[in-house]
Amino acid sequence: MNTLYFCPQEEFNRIRALAMAPEGRAALFADLCRLNTLYMIKRAGSGHIGSSFSSLDIVSWLHLEELGEDDLYFSSKGHDAPGLYAVLLALGRLPFEQLHSLRRLGGLPGHPDVGTPGMVTNTGSLGMGVSKAKGLIEARRLRGEGGRVFVLTGDGELQEGQLWESLPGAVHHRMGELTVIVDHNKLQSDTWVSRVSDLGDLAAKFAAFGWQVARCDGHDFHALRRRLADLAAVRDRPKVLIADTVKGKGVARFEPAAGEADLRLYAYHSGAPGDEDYAGAVACLQARIDAALQEHGAAPLALKTDTLVPPAPPAGRQERLLPAYALALAEQAERDDALVVLDADLARDCGLLPFEERFPDRFIECGIAEQDMVSQAGALALRGMIPVVHSFACFLTARANEQIYNNASEGSRVIYVGSLAGLLPAGPGHSHQAVRDLAAVAGVPGLALLAPGWEAEVALALRHAVQEAPGASYLRLESRPVALPFTPPPSNWNVGQGTLVREGGDGVVFTYGPTMLAQAWWAAEHLAADHGLQLRVVNLPWLNRLDSDWLELALGGCRAVFTLDNHYLEGGLGLRLAAALAGRSGTPRRLHHFAVSRLPLCGADEEVLSAHGLDAPTLARTMAACLHAQEEGNVYSCLA
Repeated sequence: MNTLYFCPQEEFNRIRALAMAPEGRAALFADLCRLNTLYMIKRAGSGHIGSSFSSLDIVSWLHLEELGEDDLYFSSKGHDAPGLYAVLLALGRLPFEQLHSLRRLGGLPGHPDVGTPGMVTNTGSLGMGVSKAKGLIEARRLRGEGGRVFVLTGDGELQEGQLWESLPGAVHHRMGELTVIVDHNKLQSDTWVSRVSDLGDLAAKFAAFGWQVARCDGHDFHALRRRLADLAAVRDRPKVLIADTVKGKGVARFEPAAGEADLRLYAYHSGAPGDEDYAGAVACLQARIDAALQEHGAAPLALKTDTLVPPAPPAGRQERLLPAYALALAEQAERDDALVVLDADLARDCGLLPFEERFPDRFIECGIAEQDMVSQAGALALRGMIPVVHSFACFLTARANEQIYNNASEGSRVIYVGSLAGLLPAGPGHSHQAVRDLAAVAGVPGLALLAPGWEAEVALALRHAVQEAPGASYLRLESRPVALPFTPPPSNWNVGQGTLVREGGDGVVFTYGPTMLAQAWWAAEHLAADHGLQLRVVNLPWLNRLDSDWLELALGGCRAVFTLDNHYLEGGLGLRLAAALAGRSGTPRRLHHFAVSRLPLCGADEEVLSAHGLDAPTLARTMAACLHAQEEGNVYSCLA
């Protein structure tokens, strides 16, 4: 068990009441919010320290000194949500008890969501902020309302094409109400912005579009006050403040060290700090806060504590698909020097670092620009290369959907690999939970959809995509380790066929991927123990290829057939299987679908799985009811 520290509401009230210059008060307030941001992220087990800390001075100044009653503020990048929450909690604009609920069911989402008070718009999918601000301004104008709109963007976010597409219209419509602030901390997800896709003369670029540009040190409150005042006087055009900041600002261990110009990986973009880092950061912040309080004759900071109970480690061997993918990718690259890898600033999260180290000349870092990446891949394929394209599944399939379709129209053999697939992890929230990726690409001609169930299947899936598939492939990889409650059998890796992982004659469930395979297995165990029913479990990684002869054998006379999708029903395996079974002669079968049926919830994995009715106990109860029922004929129902 670990002790965590947070600043209570009464301390914020006490310190805000001190007789201090606005700049000094804002600096002290920002550090208090850094302390609570750190607490929230450590307690949640995940979050974005670097981005929250780099922007907290800006966000604190805006909320304390700049924003009027009619003004709006939101973050386009969304990664800094914990820092923004800390500010709103301190100001009493969110119930303070929500401090303890970051990334928990019913609490504060991992990325901004309009269901949370104070959140103007949903963000987390990058590049949308300026467009959203323009819409807000147009609505206000039509309603005769006043007020300004402030938008915070990241500098890595400036690689997204939509942001640049949004700039000219704001000038054309003379949106003097709009102020964009760039949190220019020079680091994006993995590494330096300049190493990925250098922004060049950023001020000149904005000015070329007709924007009024100012620049200052984003941690200098005097400079922030002056530059914002200068921009406020400009009313005939949109404004941008380029705020030069430091990622992780406020705690030395979270800041990139001097001389790290060749830094390949910034360690504190996402995730919770370790115990040593957490304790050191708290000590650093508390010492600086107490020194400021002493200078003003005030009592030291009185923190409160909470106890963090680490989760119990899962039983059994964990299947880790991304490390297995890294090994399989290197193996295919050794075999074929035409294989090239493209990445969208997620090399660490997509398991690409070993490939980059071994084959640097065949690694293309495209940055946060998925459409550009996918079109590059299509052209590489036209010239005889084998491009393997990577991003999170939610962004790869949706943002570059037209480009994927265009590649297919050329007959290009491109391999798309979407990680972070499915409902879990649920902490980041719905902007990152890929439960519609299959539907997004289901209509692409010739595209094979593959979802490996365990580590050995990852290598088989990639080998098929690289060596055997006649067209393009989409590999769907879950990023979180999953402990399978069974020893994976040798995979039957024939096109359109699956693998039996548990025997049973009362019903059969078809699913894919380690998360749902584990839940299906445990549901079968519950059915056997509580109801004396035996459920067959079949792993079917071919999501849009079905061998009809194999399917008949897999059904094995079972009249009750279940499908379990780590996805919405639309576009998932369930409806594919329903179509394959419709109109078949022979014994009538009852077909029941389990799938994500609403916008994915944010929270701890186990509570979100249960809330969606996709955990083993809930599945077992519903399956038991179906198996005990005496319906006749084909009944198609969505139960989850």
